[in-house]
Amino acid sequence: MEQSPVSPEPPGRPSSAAGADGLSARPSGPSRRGLIGLGAAGAGAVLLGGAAPAYAQGRNRPKLTHGIQLGDPRADGAVVWARADRPARMIVEVAGRPDFSDARRVRGPVLTPATDGTGKVRVTGLEAGKEVHVRVYAEAGKYTSEPVQGSFRTPGGADRPVRFLWSGDVAGQGWGINPDFGGMAAFAAMADRDPDFFLHSGDVVYADGPLEERVELPDGRIWRNLVTEEKSKVAETLREFRGQYAYNLMDDGVRAFAAKVPHIVQWDDHEVTNNWYPGEILDDDRYTEKSVDVLAKRAHRAFHEWQPVIPREAVDGRMYRRLSYGPHLDVFVIDMRLYRDANAPGDADYERILGEKQAKWLVKSVAESKATWKVIASDMPLGVVVPDGEMIEAVANGRPGAPLAREAEIDGVLSGLHRRGVRDVVWLTADVHYTAAHHYSPERASSSEFTPFWEFVTGPLHAGAFGPNDLDPTFGPEEVFVNAPPHPNTSPMEGHQHFGEVEIDPRTKEFRVHLRDGNGDSLWSKALEPEGRG
Repeated sequence: MEQSPVSPEPPGRPSSAAGADGLSARPSGPSRRGLIGLGAAGAGAVLLGGAAPAYAQGRNRPKLTHGIQLGDPRADGAVVWARADRPARMIVEVAGRPDFSDARRVRGPVLTPATDGTGKVRVTGLEAGKEVHVRVYAEAGKYTSEPVQGSFRTPGGADRPVRFLWSGDVAGQGWGINPDFGGMAAFAAMADRDPDFFLHSGDVVYADGPLEERVELPDGRIWRNLVTEEKSKVAETLREFRGQYAYNLMDDGVRAFAAKVPHIVQWDDHEVTNNWYPGEILDDDRYTEKSVDVLAKRAHRAFHEWQPVIPREAVDGRMYRRLSYGPHLDVFVIDMRLYRDANAPGDADYERILGEKQAKWLVKSVAESKATWKVIASDMPLGVVVPDGEMIEAVANGRPGAPLAREAEIDGVLSGLHRRGVRDVVWLTADVHYTAAHHYSPERASSSEFTPFWEFVTGPLHAGAFGPNDLDPTFGPEEVFVNAPPHPNTSPMEGHQHFGEVEIDPRTKEFRVHLRDGNGDSLWSKALEPEGRG
């Protein structure tokens, strides 16, 4: 595996409009009660006074280059991520008060060239439903960086709803950071919704989507991209894959949102290359490295370095995992990319998209959940036909009749949940670059052994808009709502950017969904009532 040194400046220089610390923190609220305790991998927590540390000056002073990111939230805390421009110890202060007078100090890892200067700490032991303030800095000998601040709210709590957002697809189809457009504008709209967390449903970056400085729109307007060296070609080296994530964090709104709202992140195809599958050999002149397995190894390393995810907390050490948010919500993050069979016509009796181990884990874990609502965070929709040339990229094969190929594996998951009496399962996804609400029912289906469920699709967050795609009748989907662009690859400047919102009422247990546009306006909503186990 390749390694690259920590550069004096990050890949892609952040814009300067965000202020001295590069981000904005959540507005401070009323003082919160003291924190229960903190934890970090390989490090303990000690009490610290409210005053910020003294900062030694000089050229050797480290710098946190890309703000901070928060991730994989739990009712008692979250992961905190940062990157330094030189070897330094990551330090995190955590407080319930905005003045940090009750702060505790967590010694994180040493940020070194081995991880491109990145590192992360899981903060634990916090109280659900409370405001938490964080202050991060780097220590290198006697030199200390300027701090970067953020804040978040731990999900849940007995007297308040859980509110979260989801979407996917960032910097795709040639649409990158456009200063004239306000950068990646939908991130500010999402921040205004004040969610507990954000579920990023994949295509976090477009490693296969180089950017050009100028793109002419159909109406004659010019889209102007910020472009870095790493975003000027398809990513092949480890440095180039790392540069994809660095690029997104150049955007003021992305950094501000990442420091305020913890992310649950999954991957799909564009973190590596379009429609990839294990074992694939590329027929693409843009690439000198043709082995997708080699590219995926580098891409996955960069993903885990640059995202606020701790691999050992996943079931497989990579991606699929369960996160719990109190009595009314469990989120099951799945991986439809790494364990799939090769993309094929979809007419075989059985093909994998989850793999046997993950499929069994999913059925068992969802069936064991005591939460009112079980959300399956899927990187691809179930009933939408997503072609890969003459092959099938997603689950649906476009053929009526009994489940075949990848449909057969998903049919096993749905029937397994049905036989165990599991209800109140909702699938959330992105991928297809439009927003829609699909209701699946055995009354309309070729496959009849499953419990009716909803699938909500949204996106893109900042990419070209497409669709709508055809629906496959195998699982009986009904398109209850759809909002799609008038022509393929509609730019963010032309609209049709989307994200979704879920709010769960702790008293009524109602699961309310809003499908929103890139400005945050609700296009459609639906309130689901829990049915409980049959």
